[in-house]
Amino acid sequence: MSIKKPHSNWRAKVHEIIYEADTPAGKLFDIILLIAILASILLVMLESIESLDNEYHMFFDISEWVITILFSIEYILRIISVKQPIKYVTSFYGIIDLLSTIPKYLSLIFVGTHALVAFRAIRLLRVFRILKLVRFLSASNHLVTALKASRAKISVFMLAVLIITIILGTVMYLIEGKEHGFDNIPKSVYWCIVTLTTVGFGDITPQTPLGQIIASLIMIMGYGIIAVPTGIVSAEYSKQGKDKSDDDSHSAHPLPPHPSEIDTNSQTCANCLASKHKDQAKFCFKCGYHLHHD
Repeated sequence: MSIKKPHSNWRAKVHEIIYEADTPAGKLFDIILLIAILASILLVMLESIESLDNEYHMFFDISEWVITILFSIEYILRIISVKQPIKYVTSFYGIIDLLSTIPKYLSLIFVGTHALVAFRAIRLLRVFRILKLVRFLSASNHLVTALKASRAKISVFMLAVLIITIILGTVMYLIEGKEHGFDNIPKSVYWCIVTLTTVGFGDITPQTPLGQIIASLIMIMGYGIIAVPTGIVSAEYSKQGKDKSDDDSHSAHPLPPHPSEIDTNSQTCANCLASKHKDQAKFCFKCGYHLHHD
């Protein structure tokens, strides 16, 4: 594997500050970034209150423009500080960073779109890098696996629920009729779904004794229906943990720990954007690019 040398010093320094949270400067940058994101979201929330917007509209507008310009500069620096900008631009964080920057500019053309800065809340996921919680996210792999293993059972269950709502909705249409708000079968099915999920908007209510009995049964059934998917996923989740435990106990050569379960840091490769490098690593485990910029 060839070892690549880092690019120009100023870009390397910018990359170290923006993409890494293990250095004092990088941690300070990320903390300031999170504060700015929270402040921006708070400003938008306050601006949506008409009485406050009427009194402080200019302050809200100027503050949001200042934060948007700062985020724009940050976005540009993220692009120019990596060797392959397209990888960052098309990555998850790259797309989120763009979506959190453009709403204020779009508001110059389309009225009201500045409220889309709520996308910036997703950027708060960077707090995992700052607090070095990424290594603990490996536990979520078991949940994802359990959900995938449960999808067939849950799909069959949801199909059964759909059939039940169509049948009961049709029955309620026949029993209650238009005079009690059940104007058609789709509207009756809507009522059945609302009742089955225990939401109960109250815009349509059965008036006949038989209709009320059926409605009561649907509501009671709803609690059981809510519990079934949870039980399916929980059983699969427990099975995943048991299988892993059995494999470890019976294997003479246990599998090595996942990279997220060993000592890793927040360093991101400036060349390929790979992360989860081991502490003290000098080169990227994926492309061999130099990580430390002295």
